[in-house]
Amino acid sequence: MTKPIRVRILDYEYLIKTDEEEAEVQKIAQFVNNKFMEIKENTEGLSERKTAILAAFDIASEYFQLLKEREHLIENIQKRAEALNYHIDSLIEVG
Repeated sequence: MTKPIRVRILDYEYLIKTDEEEAEVQKIAQFVNNKFMEIKENTEGLSERKTAILAAFDIASEYFQLLKEREHLIENIQKRAEALNYHIDSLIEVG
């Protein structure tokens, strides 16, 4: 059931309607807020709109990096599984 959860980002409150647990929504809101604050601290004079765009870009960049790392892990696991299967098959054939 969708329920509203109040979060605070850059000193503004937002009401988020979601099926997620409140703790998870608050964790995400804190992550977003931290990104905003990090960008605001490192770049002076940016409008909130530009700060939001940079934060979104930074978050998306991290997301795509994690997807790439995940893909490499999956490929590595598949190669190792194939090697193990090959060794098992060769032992079965010998036996």
